[in-house]
Amino acid sequence: MSDWLNQVFCEDALAGLARIPDGSIDLILTDPPYNLGKDYGNGSDQQTVDEYLRWTEQWIDAALPKLKPNGSLYIFLTWRFSPEIFVMLKKRMTMMNEIIWDRRVPSMGGSVRSFSSVHDTVGFFVRRKDYYFDLDAVRIPYDAETKKARTRSIFIGAKWLEVGYNPKDVWSVSRLHREHPERADHPTQKPLEIIERMVKASCPPDGVVLDLFMGSGTTAVAARRCGRNFVGFELNPEYCSIIAERLAAPEVPIKKSRSLVNS
Repeated sequence: MSDWLNQVFCEDALAGLARIPDGSIDLILTDPPYNLGKDYGNGSDQQTVDEYLRWTEQWIDAALPKLKPNGSLYIFLTWRFSPEIFVMLKKRMTMMNEIIWDRRVPSMGGSVRSFSSVHDTVGFFVRRKDYYFDLDAVRIPYDAETKKARTRSIFIGAKWLEVGYNPKDVWSVSRLHREHPERADHPTQKPLEIIERMVKASCPPDGVVLDLFMGSGTTAVAARRCGRNFVGFELNPEYCSIIAERLAAPEVPIKKSRSLVNS
């Protein structure tokens, strides 16, 4: 086994990517800083617009050669910069979906001079037409009432009725509140159920998932839970400690949100 597999390196991804051979990664799944001024223990989220976009293009160009020819990429973004970054990626890959993560923010507070922002944007990109995608692994089962309503002869034996339907591109899942048992000490931690759906759909069993900005380590935890390998980078030593603790902890079953199941 390669000595970089199933490791999270506490270093800058642009420097650490040299560890990873080209063409060795099945899926890049990453949640880079949004440049909204949050404190991640460094200045990564506090750049000028030009600096942020130049830096984004730099890490994209360094990371994409690591993908296998049939590999894919998911990137979490904010609406403020997704148009520019999607254009960057469209020049290099094929865009398959824009996924909207509805964070289910309560209807209170927010700006009084604009509409409240309650979603993140996720871009799903592939390198070529024969990209890996396992729809059956993430199909959503129909409930008993729906199945009963489809009892006419034209529905009998239909695969889609038995195995479920294709998830839509709007995923409504609550953000992780402070009291949530999954929550770590990180300001922008993503729910495991979202990351696991991406891993199951776009990384084959025993494949490798790369996350350049591990944060609280959710990508690594999801990959391990799903029987995949992982590799990643995190610049903040405190977050690296959190990742190590999460990976060392016993696995806890994740209760699926009804909103994701029915999305």
